[in-house]
Amino acid sequence: MSTVDATTFRRDFGRYQHEAHDEPVKVTSHGRVVGGFLSSRDLEHFERLKRRERQVYVVEETPDDIIDAIEKAEYLKPAS
Repeated sequence: MSTVDATTFRRDFGRYQHEAHDEPVKVTSHGRVVGGFLSSRDLEHFERLKRRERQVYVVEETPDDIIDAIEKAEYLKPAS
């Protein structure tokens, strides 16, 4: 993922619009991330993930890919 400051992003928008077809572009201002630019393909993927985040399933109706992801998940011990 490439990173660009907001002023450069605004000035060279066409360049970063083209770059976003290959990888997302992170936009910063004063060292903080203030936004990002995604290709339509990445945006569709993002929207699909956001919809899934809000879905609730009855155990018996949970899709196999979600069951697989849960089974493969690892517990991360919180830092002390």
